[in-house]
Amino acid sequence: GRSAEEPRIGELRRSRPKRPDGGDFTLSDVFYFSRKGLESIVEDEVTQRFSSEELVSWNLLTRTNNNFHYVSLRLTVLWGLGVVIRYCILAPLRITLAAIGISWLVIGTTVVGLLPSSRVKNWLSELVHLMCYRICARGLSATVHYHNKQNRPRKGGICVANHTSPIDVVILANDGCYAMVGQVHGGLMGVIQRSMVKSCPHIWFERSEMKDRHLVTQRLRDHVNDKTKLPILIFPEGTCINNTSVMMFKKGSFEIGGTIYPVAIKYDPQFGDAFWNSAKYNMVSYLLRMMTSWAIVCNVWYLPAMTQMEGEDAVQFANRVKSAIARQGGLVDLSWDGGLKRDKVKNTFKELEQKKYSSMVVGDDSSD
Repeated sequence: GRSAEEPRIGELRRSRPKRPDGGDFTLSDVFYFSRKGLESIVEDEVTQRFSSEELVSWNLLTRTNNNFHYVSLRLTVLWGLGVVIRYCILAPLRITLAAIGISWLVIGTTVVGLLPSSRVKNWLSELVHLMCYRICARGLSATVHYHNKQNRPRKGGICVANHTSPIDVVILANDGCYAMVGQVHGGLMGVIQRSMVKSCPHIWFERSEMKDRHLVTQRLRDHVNDKTKLPILIFPEGTCINNTSVMMFKKGSFEIGGTIYPVAIKYDPQFGDAFWNSAKYNMVSYLLRMMTSWAIVCNVWYLPAMTQMEGEDAVQFANRVKSAIARQGGLVDLSWDGGLKRDKVKNTFKELEQKKYSSMVVGDDSSD
């Protein structure tokens, strides 16, 4: 296929007569690569997605851009008043609610876990989970609007959503129960995980197990094949993106089989920044920022269920689901891997770009 750079380089070459056999190197090609390099340094498509999105106007929170450090005395007084309200009145209430929600989750799921397996146990488990997540959502002052509830994920399916922050789980679990997937943690998180799994079949992996892709896929497949079990909640991007775009969906979730229920989550940055910049804040300071913002306002769209088409591989299916989520949430659809947050670009990707250019220089005949 012809690469995207070909027509652009063609524009630069227009002043020079073409050779009849095609190809050949032209010095003006250098300008194209220089411009691309400078664009990447100034503002590339990837790294800006891992920092808080810029706002058009200041929302009286600490986060702002350089143009809004000082605007007027009235705004400064309002900001000071806001700090008192947010830190002295709202924050203590929210922290109390979050503590009640987490404590009740641990106690409630442990107690329900003692009951023998039955429909009553499942019903009680869902009740405890929903109640606790709703208390925790109040602790974040979350205002969530759910759209198209008729498309809500059903049992025996996989719910996939774009990922902005760990609170995505709380936002989605307010409206229905999910089986969580993740690595076993220590500390408070470990206590919560161990108590949750007693009352409901969540899927927790040890660190060593996470590396075995076949084992992970098999355990997820076994869960999906049991139509009595809750839908699995997966974030295929594998990392938090700043809610302006959707990045590459890892194909693993789409190789399991079963029905995929796509969900688009879009936060309103005017009331609080929901994005978790893990390179800048640890989990505790991030949650404190959430609890000292004005509110977490969010829209959730349930999209119609999707299944893999005939002749469609896992990557194509993942891209189709990603595009649907991006379109519905008003997010930019990017093909980049979210792993670039921590890793460098793979050499194979660089080599692919070099091959595309060399095939243009040598000519179409030898492009294969």
